[in-house]
Amino acid sequence: MAEHKKVRKAVFPVAGLGTRFLPATKAVPKEMLTVVDKPIIQYVVDEALEAGIEQFVFVTGRNKHIIEDYFDIHFELEQTLRERSKKAEMTLLAGQLPKAGTVSFTRQQEPLGLGHAVWCAREIVGHEPFALLLPDMIMKSEGKGCMKGMIDLYAQSGGNIIAVEECEPEQAHKYGIVGVGDAIGDGFRITDMVEKPAKGTAPSNFFINGRYILQPEVFKILETQERGAGNEIQLTDGMLKLLKDQDFAGYHFKGTTYDCGAKDGFILANVAFALERADIRPTVEEGFKALLKTL
Repeated sequence: MAEHKKVRKAVFPVAGLGTRFLPATKAVPKEMLTVVDKPIIQYVVDEALEAGIEQFVFVTGRNKHIIEDYFDIHFELEQTLRERSKKAEMTLLAGQLPKAGTVSFTRQQEPLGLGHAVWCAREIVGHEPFALLLPDMIMKSEGKGCMKGMIDLYAQSGGNIIAVEECEPEQAHKYGIVGVGDAIGDGFRITDMVEKPAKGTAPSNFFINGRYILQPEVFKILETQERGAGNEIQLTDGMLKLLKDQDFAGYHFKGTTYDCGAKDGFILANVAFALERADIRPTVEEGFKALLKTL
């Protein structure tokens, strides 16, 4: 197996305005909305931690200081818990934090799209491969986490990795779709990428689900990338240019992705993760069954 430069850093683009969740996101960042009792962003960071990520780079915007506070030590709260002998709560808070000195924040001053948000992290990432995790998407995996599986595939293939899932072929026009090449590990070589292809023209039914491992050369591409769909700098456009010079592999994620940037995905995520909690499942399950009978 070839040696590849280790993926140590992860980028989390959290500058989005969260307009689909107004009025709540007028005051609370969408990434801090809770699925059961943890903010959405905590699930995403936990996935990166499981994969062995060592440094966490958040690309923020205005009114996102709450995220910075969340990933900091809260002295007054911890002191109160200590005085009241709330050991379980103290352990819970300690477990949510990456190690001191491993979290960085940079500002995306204009909402110019995902590609621009990634480019804003260039100075902190430097010239090394990095993981990119979209903070709206949380994964419920059947085994190891999505990013952990991607790291394992990267050890085999090197290059760039994109996590993909299968959708019904007739739904492919709703997603970013990849072309499928030769098999490799738990995935395959990517031959093409198409953003929301016209019906009947998709190269496959494998859609991009919001997790990436990218080589640093993408920053140079994004620096001069013209605006695309939505008048924004699109990451997919930059990756297509990179595909001409570097290999891309698709990691076939086995599990369920919940788009918590949309109301329906957010509600479904709360249901799914609540039913996994032994402390609340009996009550929640009973309540859901009663609600279902009314449909």
